[in-house]
Amino acid sequence: MPFYHRLGEIPHKRHTQFRKPNGELYREQVMGLEGFSGMQSISYHLYAPTQLLHVEYLGNAAPTFVDFGALRHRHFLTKDVPAGGDILTGRQYFLGNNDIWIGIVRPTEEMSYFYRNGQAYEMFFVHDGEGLLRTNLGNLRFGPGDYVVIPYNVTWQVVLEGDNHRFLLVESPSPIVTPRRYRNEFGQLLEHAPFCERDFRVPTELETYDELGEFEVRVKARNGLHRHILDHHPLDVVGWDGFLFPFAFNISDFEPITGRIHQPPPVHQTFSGHNYVVCSFVPRLFDYHPLAIPAPYNHANVQSDEVLYYVEGNFMSRKGIERGSFTLHPSGLPHGPHPGTTEASIGKERTEELAVMIDTFRPLHVTAEAMAYEDPNYAYSWVIQHH
Repeated sequence: MPFYHRLGEIPHKRHTQFRKPNGELYREQVMGLEGFSGMQSISYHLYAPTQLLHVEYLGNAAPTFVDFGALRHRHFLTKDVPAGGDILTGRQYFLGNNDIWIGIVRPTEEMSYFYRNGQAYEMFFVHDGEGLLRTNLGNLRFGPGDYVVIPYNVTWQVVLEGDNHRFLLVESPSPIVTPRRYRNEFGQLLEHAPFCERDFRVPTELETYDELGEFEVRVKARNGLHRHILDHHPLDVVGWDGFLFPFAFNISDFEPITGRIHQPPPVHQTFSGHNYVVCSFVPRLFDYHPLAIPAPYNHANVQSDEVLYYVEGNFMSRKGIERGSFTLHPSGLPHGPHPGTTEASIGKERTEELAVMIDTFRPLHVTAEAMAYEDPNYAYSWVIQHH
């Protein structure tokens, strides 16, 4: 996030001596983006982060993509994706390219280890369930409707609370940030933005362990998964400050932008990354021109694939969509409202739909796992039946 935060104990000046009560030095670590030219945070550890007892390669961690086949609109019914595994081992990827991986995870098991993604930001949209994200930069509670964003190289563990957890998952080699047009030159969110800094939750509780032993941290890097055994507890940070840290934002805090006539999809944008955007469709008033058509107009996705993940409510421009459905409308052919939905929207005052949209500016590929959940009739669902 482009604002400053600090937690715990830190020295007055960076890169200067900072000593424990026994006189030994705390170990300083700079965690940053784009070498030393992007956002960064500085943390202070009881032990050197470089201390390793054992390393092991666990295998390939990249999705397996299959031939896309004939260009068509696609619908994946994910409500029956089986639950299992933890938040790492239970991931099932559906779509992706070099800029983004998109999937579902329905974890039932606790993590017996810590995890760090060394090649991508991770974002979870919490569809169902509650829990606690424990990280070396502090803890965050999460619940339904939360976007939880975790930068590269943060070490973390999820503690599940209760049953029935479902998350929409995004992995992104580029930072996940708020749209540039909503920020001034200092990074502050502007008055016309659909949210402000007050809406973002940041870590406020820092767990610090002075504990030796053997502790497993699984690291994703170079599209592989690796096991690192540390000789100390990975949550050994006594303090940190900077601009790079995990955060949460609840979709209910997104303030919709409406107008007299139908507004284009960018008004729903919540986050952006390299070659993609993430948008939030939330309950809102419809357009108020006397001749307004609330349903979206047909449009051709020029250099953009559109993914919609349906969360709750009745999505006014679609039929046959279920809670947890994915639709993919690829570039190269137009898409728009299903037959009858345009007429049905006229005169309606508001919608209660809730959905997450991801638009990518390079074509998405489909995984082998996704094929098992595809609705083969979706591509033909715009045909009007004449009697």
